[in-house]
Amino acid sequence: MIKRFFILSSLCMVLGVSAQNSHTVVKGDNPYNIAKKYGMTVDELLKLNPKYKDGKLAIGDIVTVKTEKHTTPVSKPAVVEKAKTNHSVAQVGKIILQPKQTIYGITKQYRISETDLRKLNPELDAHMKIGDEIILPLESIKKYGGEQQAVPETVVTKPVETHTETPIATTPVEGEAYVIQSKDNYYRITKQFGITQQELFALNPGLEEKGLKPGETIKVKKSNTDAAVVSEPVNPKTKIESGNEKSSAGTVTTVVDDYVTYTVQQGDTVFSIVNKFGVSIDELIALNPELSKGLKAGMVLKIKKQDPAYVKKSGDALSVVLMLPFGYSTNETQYRSMALDFLTGAKLAIERNARGGQKLDIKIVDSGNEASFKNSMAQINPENTDLIIGPFFKSNVIDVLDFTKNQKIPVVAPFANSPELYNYNNLIIVETNDQTYADKIVEEVKAVYSDQKIYVVADSKKEIANYIKGGLEKAVKNPNIIVVNSPSEIQLDQNMMTGQSAPVIAILASDNDAAGEAFANKTIALSKEVQGVKAFSMYYSPVFEKKVDDLSQASLVYLMDRKINTDGSFEKEILAAYKSKYCKTPPKYAIVGFDVVNDMLTRENKKGEIFKQMNKVQTQLATKFEFVKSKANGAYVNTGYRVIRLVP
Repeated sequence: MIKRFFILSSLCMVLGVSAQNSHTVVKGDNPYNIAKKYGMTVDELLKLNPKYKDGKLAIGDIVTVKTEKHTTPVSKPAVVEKAKTNHSVAQVGKIILQPKQTIYGITKQYRISETDLRKLNPELDAHMKIGDEIILPLESIKKYGGEQQAVPETVVTKPVETHTETPIATTPVEGEAYVIQSKDNYYRITKQFGITQQELFALNPGLEEKGLKPGETIKVKKSNTDAAVVSEPVNPKTKIESGNEKSSAGTVTTVVDDYVTYTVQQGDTVFSIVNKFGVSIDELIALNPELSKGLKAGMVLKIKKQDPAYVKKSGDALSVVLMLPFGYSTNETQYRSMALDFLTGAKLAIERNARGGQKLDIKIVDSGNEASFKNSMAQINPENTDLIIGPFFKSNVIDVLDFTKNQKIPVVAPFANSPELYNYNNLIIVETNDQTYADKIVEEVKAVYSDQKIYVVADSKKEIANYIKGGLEKAVKNPNIIVVNSPSEIQLDQNMMTGQSAPVIAILASDNDAAGEAFANKTIALSKEVQGVKAFSMYYSPVFEKKVDDLSQASLVYLMDRKINTDGSFEKEILAAYKSKYCKTPPKYAIVGFDVVNDMLTRENKKGEIFKQMNKVQTQLATKFEFVKSKANGAYVNTGYRVIRLVP
C-alpha cells in the first residue's frame, strides 16, 4: 500500500503553561472582547489560537481561552489602604489623570509594569479620560510623582472638580468655538489651530471616545503660530517627509512625545497596523481603547515609539559580511567542514540574487574560534556594512551586536537561539527554539487524547520532557504521564474492565538518532499488538523516512525545522543548480546556507531596510521563515516549522 506524507506548515508562539478552556464565537464577538471576558490580553488569546492570528472570527468558531477569569470587580480603595497578597502588604494611592498622560507614560514614570497597572485599575481601557483616578503603589507615587502626589483623603468620595484645595486639580484651558467640517480629522484640526491632540481632548471632554461629528461645535485653542513639523522619523516605518507630513505610504503621520500618531486609511486592519509599526496588539489597544469598538478610516491612533531601524548610508550595492568559523588563522578544523558547506549554499543564493539585479558587495570573514574571534571583527567596517550573517555561536553573536551597537546593523544568527539574545532589536534569530516545538506537541497530543496513558521519552537533561509533561497536565483531563529514559520502558496499558491490552501515547523528546531508531522500533512493535497506539516526536530521525509504512500504523506525527518538497518547481530548480555547480546533492549545512542567505537577501531593498520586510512569511529550499518579535522592541525570532503526519 502506498503511504502518503501530509506536510503542513504551522506557527506556534512560545506560550506560558496555563489551564485552558474553549469559547464558541457568537455574534458580536471579536478578539478584544473575548480576551477581556476571560481576563486575557489579545496577544495571549492569539498565541493560544495561532490559526486566528489575522483576527478573523466566524460565528461557531471554537477558540482556546484560559479558564482563570480575572473579571471580579475591584472596589475602589481609600486613598491609602492595604492591598493584601500571600507574601506581602503594599500600600496604594491615587493620582488624577492629567492632560498628555497615557498608559504607556504612566508605566514609564512610575516604574510599574502595564500588567500590574491593569490589576490595580481593571477598567482602565474604557475610562481613560482626563480627571480619572488612577490607582498606583503609594511608594511609586511618592518617589516618582513629582508635583503629582496622591489624592488627599478628603477628595476621594467626591468629584475631583468640586475640590479647589487639591493641589493636582487641572486648570480649565480657554478656547474658542469651531464647527466640525465633513473633511476634518484630529490631525487637520490640531494642525490648523496649533494645538496638540491631548490639548484638544482636554478642551473637549468625551471627544476622544465619541469622535468628530460634522456640524458639532468644539473648543479649540487660539494660536498665532503653526504647529512645528517634525522631520526626524522616530519609527522607521513612519517616515515623515518635510513639508507635507505624509509617510512613505501616503498616510498622515506625526510624532508626539513618547509615541507617533497614525491616521487610519481605508483598507487598514488592526493587524496590518500592528505589522506596519512593529508593536503588539495589546500595546496598540492600551494607547487606543476606542479600538475595542472597531477600526474606522480617519481615526487617529497613538503608536508606541520604536528605536530607529537601520537604513543604508550610501551607495547602490548592499554590503554583506558572512562570518564563518573556518579556523584557518588558528589551524582549527573543528567547524571547517560545516562552514564550507554553509558557504556553498550561500554562494548559490548570492549568485541567484545578483542575476536578478541585486547589487551586492560580499565580504567573507574567518571568525576562527571563540578565543580568536575578537580579532576577526577588526575586518568589519561598521560604517560601511549593511548586513552581517553569522557568526554561529551565541557568545560571538553578542560580541558582534556590541561591536555594531551604535550603527544598529542587522545581524543574522543562523544557529544561536537564547533568551538573553531577545533584547537586541537589530538581531534576527533563524533557529526555532525547543519550547516552540514542545508546545506544538502538547497541542497535537491534546487533539487525539482520550484517557490513554502517556509516555515521554527524555534525553539526559529531561528539561524538555518535563516541560511537555507539565503542559499536558494542564491541557488534558485525568492525565497519567510517565517520563522515561528509554523507549524500552514504554508498555501497553491494561483495560481494567476487560483485562485486555490498551493503546498508549508515546512521545519522543530527544534528538538523538539512536533514541529515534529505538523509539520507532518500539512504537512499531506496540502498534502491531494493539490498534490505536499514537506516536509523536519533537524531532526528525532518519529512520522515520526508512520505515514510513510501519510508522504510519502508529499515526506518527513529527516536527522538522527543515524539509524539502522535492516535487516543488522552486526546489527542483535549486537542487539541480547545486548539483550542476558542485556535482552532489546539497548536504545539511549547504541547505541552511542557501536558505538563510536567500531569505535575507530577498527581504532587503535598495535602502537596506530589511526590517520593513520581516512580516513576510517565506519558505526557501527546506526552511520556513515566519518571524515574530520576541518582545515589543526585541529581536526577531523564527517560529516557522513543518508538521509531518504519517497517515495509514
